[in-house]
Amino acid sequence: MDAAIALLCEGGWQAVTTRGVAERADTNAGLIHYHFGGLPGLHAAIVRRVGELVINPLVTELLDAPDEWAALAAVRRLLPETTGDERTARLSAELLAGATRDPALGEVLRDQLREARTQIAGRIRQLHPGWPPERAAAVATLVAALIDGLVLHHMLDHDLPVGEALAGVEDLLRKD
Repeated sequence: MDAAIALLCEGGWQAVTTRGVAERADTNAGLIHYHFGGLPGLHAAIVRRVGELVINPLVTELLDAPDEWAALAAVRRLLPETTGDERTARLSAELLAGATRDPALGEVLRDQLREARTQIAGRIRQLHPGWPPERAAAVATLVAALIDGLVLHHMLDHDLPVGEALAGVEDLLRKD
């Protein structure tokens, strides 16, 4: 998997072939076919692993936050790390590109994102036990979209005033 992810970073999905991964991992291409069921299975495994590397750290921080303010602080802290790391930025871009080009990869990523939103909604329900499940799910969708949007925009524009944007979210959360 490390060899496949390295190839993905270096040359995109077109570089991730069973032969290329086997050469990089110093193994037999037949083992890759056996273990992953061929190139489509390898690509799906890569999407799952890259999702774990890119999505899970942010979701974990959100789930561990004691309240909304701590969650915002975590996003404020992690966003520059996430988008400033060239490897993570490249993997994020390739993950999205692969998912939009290949419906099977899109399903894998969609399932990961659904799971992340479900986990976030569960945490929101813990913080707001009186909220109906639909409201928690809706807020989780907005939180995920906010993070995705900020990550994408910050990857393209490192001068993006992320702090100001998150301060705007804090203003929305304040109860006057």
